[in-house]
Amino acid sequence: MHKAFFGDSQREFSLASEPILNELERVTGKAIGAMIDDIRRLSFAEMTNTVRLGLVGGGTHPQEALALVRGYVAAYPLGELHLLALDILTDLWSGPEPVFREATDAEKAEVERRTARAARNAVREAAATGDLSAAINGGAVHE
Repeated sequence: MHKAFFGDSQREFSLASEPILNELERVTGKAIGAMIDDIRRLSFAEMTNTVRLGLVGGGTHPQEALALVRGYVAAYPLGELHLLALDILTDLWSGPEPVFREATDAEKAEVERRTARAARNAVREAAATGDLSAAINGGAVHE
């Protein structure tokens, strides 16, 4: 699912369902692989249909999606329309971008504990083998 501001609000776009993808191929007359191969040369119809069907796949009613495209595409610079279509197609082809979250305090503390334990083990091993550089480097990791 791709999220982007379109028209008057943040919207969701997806071409992931088979009926939506089949419809895109039917209305553009191109297989999805061919559209991806020619991504820099998408026609205006391919861009607008990608956006329209992406809206439908994202949960927008088909009539509303058509009205949004008719109402807002003309106001968009072609470069922005192309980038939106590209993002929607890329999400289909490569999957959505991962969503990263901030680690919790408990997760951060656990990472610190594991790092400290690994450093102590490295120092012990270095001391046991007499490898002074490993002992120094292992101790530096701990700091």
